[in-house]
Amino acid sequence: MTATDTDVIRALEQRRFDTLVARDLGGFADLCHPDLAYVHSSGTLDTLDSFAEKCENSHYVYHRIDHLVESVKVIGDTAVIISEMHIDITAGGVRRKLANRALGVWARVDGRWRLLAHQATAKR
Repeated sequence: MTATDTDVIRALEQRRFDTLVARDLGGFADLCHPDLAYVHSSGTLDTLDSFAEKCENSHYVYHRIDHLVESVKVIGDTAVIISEMHIDITAGGVRRKLANRALGVWARVDGRWRLLAHQATAKR
C-alpha cells in the first residue's frame, strides 16, 4: 500500500458523494465499475443502471452527504473503505436523515480505480 493509493481512494470517495449531491449521474457512473453492487441501508440492492435510473427519476434525491472515511486498506488492486455517513435524502418521496456506517470496495482495472461495491448499514 502506498500513501498515493490511499490519497487517491479518499479523493474518489469524496468525489462520488459530491456527484450524487450535484445530481451529476454521468460523473458518478464514470467512477463506477459496470458490475457495481450498491446495497442501501434498507437492504435494497441496485446495479449501476438501476441506481442511476432511480436517481434520474428522483426516487433518490441526495440533498447532503457528510462522509467521514475512517480507514482505507489497499491490497494489490483492491481498496476497502470503512466510513461513517450522515445523509439528508429524499427516498421514495419521503425526506429522511440517515446515519450509516458504510463499506466501499474499489478495484483498479486497467490502471484506473472504479467503485465495485457499496454497502450501507444504519447506525443504531
